[in-house]
Amino acid sequence: MKKYFLARLVQLVPIILGVTFLTFGMMQFAADDAVDKIFEQSGGVSEEIKAAKRAELGLDQPFLIQYGNWLGGILTGDMGRSFISGKLVFETFADKLPATIELMLVSILLTVLIATPLGILSAVNQNRPLDYMIRTLTFIGNSLPNFFVGLLLIYFLALKLNLLPIIGQNVIMPALTLTIAMGAKYTRQIRAVVLEELDKPYVMGARSRGVDELTILIKSVLRSSLIMIITLLALSMGSLLGGTAIVETIFMWDGVGKMAVDAILMRDYPLIQAYVVWMAIIYVLINLAADLLYHWLDPRVRLGELS
Repeated sequence: MKKYFLARLVQLVPIILGVTFLTFGMMQFAADDAVDKIFEQSGGVSEEIKAAKRAELGLDQPFLIQYGNWLGGILTGDMGRSFISGKLVFETFADKLPATIELMLVSILLTVLIATPLGILSAVNQNRPLDYMIRTLTFIGNSLPNFFVGLLLIYFLALKLNLLPIIGQNVIMPALTLTIAMGAKYTRQIRAVVLEELDKPYVMGARSRGVDELTILIKSVLRSSLIMIITLLALSMGSLLGGTAIVETIFMWDGVGKMAVDAILMRDYPLIQAYVVWMAIIYVLINLAADLLYHWLDPRVRLGELS
C-alpha cells in the first residue's frame, strides 16, 4: 500500500506542471492584463505609467521567464502576491478556504440525507407510483443548471416567502442550490445500485431464510453499495472543494470559487495559478483517498486495479 500511495503522489507532479503551464499560457492570449484592469477606472493614465507597472509586476518579461519565476517561487514555498490587492496569495487563499469547506460539508450532508432514503425508496418500490414520482423529480433536478436553481431559490425563499437572506453569511441557500443537482444524481445512482444488489443470489438466500427486508437492506445491500456512494462523494468533494464558482458568485459566498472568478476577471495571474494548483492537488488526493477506502471496504479489490 505504501508503494501505491507514493506512486500516486508522484503522478501529481506532471499533472500540476501540465495544468499550470497550459493555464499560464492561455492567460497570455487575453486582450488585456492586470495592469489594464488596475488602471481601468483612470482613463488618463499614460502608456509609460502602465509600462512601469508591468515591469514592476514582471509582466513585461517573456512567457517562459514569467512561468519559470512563478514555478521557482512555488518550489520555495512562495506563491507570490496578488497583482490587484498586493496581499500574499497564500494568505488570500487561506482566508477564502474555510467558507468553501463549510459549503462543501453542508452540501454533502444534505445530499446524503436526502438521496440515500429516496434512492432506497425508489428501488424497493420499483415501477410503482412512488418510484415514478421520485424518478421524475430527479430528472428535473438533473436538468436544471445551478445558476437557474439558485435564482429560483432566491425568488421563492428570499423574495416571496422572506425566509432566508439573498446574500451574506447564510450557507443554506447556496448549499440547497448544490444539493438539488447532486441529490438528483445520487438518488438515481443509489436506486440503480440497490436494484442491482436486490437481484443478487445472497439477497434471495436471505429472504428464503426469513430475514426481513429492512435487515437485508441495512446490513447487506447498503454495505455492498458503499463503494459506489464513496465514488460519488469523492467526485463531489473534489468539485466542491475547488469552489463552485457560479453558486458562490450568485450568493456572494466568499469562498475560493468566487475568488477564482474575481481573479480571472481582473487577470490576477498569481491567484489564478494558486487556484489551479489547488484543484489539481485536491482531485488527485481525494481520488487516492477513495481508492484506499475501496480497498478497506472490500479487500478483494486490489489497489493496483484502481489506478
